[in-house]
Amino acid sequence: MVTATVREWRDEEGWGVLDSPETPGGCWSHYSHIQMEGFRTLSPGQRVDLQWQAPGFKQDGYDYRAVNIVPRPA
Repeated sequence: MVTATVREWRDEEGWGVLDSPETPGGCWSHYSHIQMEGFRTLSPGQRVDLQWQAPGFKQDGYDYRAVNIVPRPA
């Protein structure tokens, strides 16, 4: 896992973008990959641990997509 920062999050659509040195240009992320109880959401600026993949095609314009997101304690 790598450390990433939430660039933006769209609750109404259930996705956002995470930034890390390992995912230049951003990593597309879906709420279903967030490891937490209850309503799964992230906030801009929040730090997370991230597992990602480069599927070989763009997901909404991003070369990388999250496969596991673990929010870090505040």
